[in-house]
Amino acid sequence: MKVKATEILLVEDNPDHVELALHVLNNHKIANRIHVARDGAEALDFLFGKGEYEGRNPTEDAPRVILLDLKLPLVDGLEVLRAIKKDSRTRMIPVVVFTSSTEERDMVESYRLGVNSFIVKPVDFEQFSDCMRDIGLYWLLLNESPRP
Repeated sequence: MKVKATEILLVEDNPDHVELALHVLNNHKIANRIHVARDGAEALDFLFGKGEYEGRNPTEDAPRVILLDLKLPLVDGLEVLRAIKKDSRTRMIPVVVFTSSTEERDMVESYRLGVNSFIVKPVDFEQFSDCMRDIGLYWLLLNESPRP
């Protein structure tokens, strides 16, 4: 399956959070190409060109940033992060954990595995919107990172 170059890979299983994130990013014209993976297994298939994404090149078609929830079905976010940072084709992709988890152990383990940023999702609608906008602005417009 041929997929256009992706600016953001959003790995999120909560449909309300997906809808709000897409609305904010599109409304502020921050990203044109956002791919949503609704579980950890789909995220890994997308990143490594497996399953329904067979033929997708993990290096040439790498997203510019990955927004990763931790509490995911099938494969949890920490396992996804571990796989991303372990593989030389995806290691350099910035990963932002964007999660409702306030567990210290989740934050410590995320940084131990090489996450670039750890953000706890605000519960307030306005704060969530502002946070999503700021994440997009920073990682797509301000941050300079090498392509994998």
